[in-house]
Amino acid sequence: MAAAAEQLDIDAPADAPPPEEKPPFLQTPMGRNLVRGGAVAGFLALLLILYLWNKAPEYKVLFSNFTDRDGGAITAALDQMNVKHKFSENGQAILVPTEQVHDVRLKLAAQGLPKGGNVGFELMENQKLGVSQFLEQVNYQRALEGELARSIQSLAAVDAARVHLALPKPSVFVREQQKPTASVLLNLHPNRMIDPQQVSAIVHLVASSVPELQPANVTVVDQAGNLVSDTNKNGNAAGNAKNLDASQLKYVQELQRQITKQVESIVLPIVGEGNVRAEAVADVDFAQIEQAAESYKPNSPPAASAIRSQQSSETNGNGNANPNGIPGALSNQPPGTATAPLTQNPPGTAPAPGQVPSGAAGANSPSHKESTTNYEVDKTVRYEQKNMAGLKRMTVAVVVNYRRLVDAKTGKVTIKPYTPEEMAKINSLVREAMGFSQERGDSVSVANAPFDGVDKDAPPALDWWRDPANLPLLGDLVKFLIVALVLLYILLRIVRPMMRPVFKKIDEINKPEPEPEEPVVEEPTGPSPDEILAAELAALEENTARTYRDNLALAKKLANDDPRIVANVIKDWIGAND
Repeated sequence: MAAAAEQLDIDAPADAPPPEEKPPFLQTPMGRNLVRGGAVAGFLALLLILYLWNKAPEYKVLFSNFTDRDGGAITAALDQMNVKHKFSENGQAILVPTEQVHDVRLKLAAQGLPKGGNVGFELMENQKLGVSQFLEQVNYQRALEGELARSIQSLAAVDAARVHLALPKPSVFVREQQKPTASVLLNLHPNRMIDPQQVSAIVHLVASSVPELQPANVTVVDQAGNLVSDTNKNGNAAGNAKNLDASQLKYVQELQRQITKQVESIVLPIVGEGNVRAEAVADVDFAQIEQAAESYKPNSPPAASAIRSQQSSETNGNGNANPNGIPGALSNQPPGTATAPLTQNPPGTAPAPGQVPSGAAGANSPSHKESTTNYEVDKTVRYEQKNMAGLKRMTVAVVVNYRRLVDAKTGKVTIKPYTPEEMAKINSLVREAMGFSQERGDSVSVANAPFDGVDKDAPPALDWWRDPANLPLLGDLVKFLIVALVLLYILLRIVRPMMRPVFKKIDEINKPEPEPEEPVVEEPTGPSPDEILAAELAALEENTARTYRDNLALAKKLANDDPRIVANVIKDWIGAND
């Protein structure tokens, strides 16, 4: 055995380095795969670092759609802050590095940039001393227009807006007073639209911001020149009654649909499913009428008339009580002797015409009586207001299919029209369901006629693989199967072999250790270890012409086949050296 060891040492070159042994971890397939994966990951990480290192900074939009004045002020502020910036290809946006967008926006906002094309009430902060009242009014109007435009631009669909106000001068005369008006020009975002509710909101926003401005005096126009504010929605005497807006058309359609549904639901239980069709046409009056009338009746008899006011006056006097005539001796005479009247009326009776009453001084005694009576004039004042959306006329047409009769014995289907009595009942039900009104001029027409194609035999059903409706489902199923097969192939051919060493190692770790068993001495049935070693050494001595690498490979094979023999040899070597 010592001679064999010496022979191994003699075959090895004197200056050959000792063989390097790999770590046990690298000797397993899993370890080698992990090392290879780590090397690939490190290489990719190195490439990513080099790419990011040489990559230019990413830019993001800071502001877009700005005016030239705001663009110059923004670029000047960015140069002062030493912020790199550039313009987009069309020149409508300023770009800055992504990580500086929010910071730069806040700093520019602190400087009041961008100011926008419209000026607001900040215009009033720079008023000069001695400015005229007219210029103050113009600045106030400009500031109000700018603030309204900014408020309208805050809407999602509006890109830009301009507001023009016409504010008349106030007047102390009522007849000369004029109401203010306003016009709004909207510039919408591309592929965006504004609905009527948003237009109404803009109109009321402008009307509520200006004193005495009515919503009807606000006009809204888009960038294409289309009038988006409906000024005639409350009715116009010169307009056409057939021009209805979307809400009115929707109301008419909903009314007709409801009448049709009511008619079909009342007739359907009688004739069966699919055997009745109904259509309704509603004539709706959307005009809003306000009427005021004042009428005068003929005067009633005086006895029944109501006295409004009455005035009477009476004057009685003696003609000789006061002297009259030319002053002098002729007029200065004593009164004559009183004489009794020739006729005397009974007490309580009025004197006859031309008769001088008793006690009167004479026929020339002055007497005056005046009476004025004012009566109330009969007058009737009526104020009437008719609501809009009044139903003027309703027309309903109903068609009923023939009755289908099935023979119980043969199964043959025959059709038969309804009797006049049955049709009269159906007509009565239709009238009640639609709310028929003779005063309104409603019309109802119920017809009984066979439906084309309803009573024909249905075509045979197609197989599921021939049905065109199932073709999309079949295509989706094929796609699902292809994806499932690809995933199964990846799982069985790639993932499973890679994870097999891991699972094997886990099984070995989780495998319970076997209980130690008592050694069983067995009689050797084959060659003893010493004999095997001797045979191997003999083979080594016979092949003395082998090279060092061949001997080393043979020793490794021997160590792998039977490690116990190699261990015994090493023990013998160690014992021999001692």
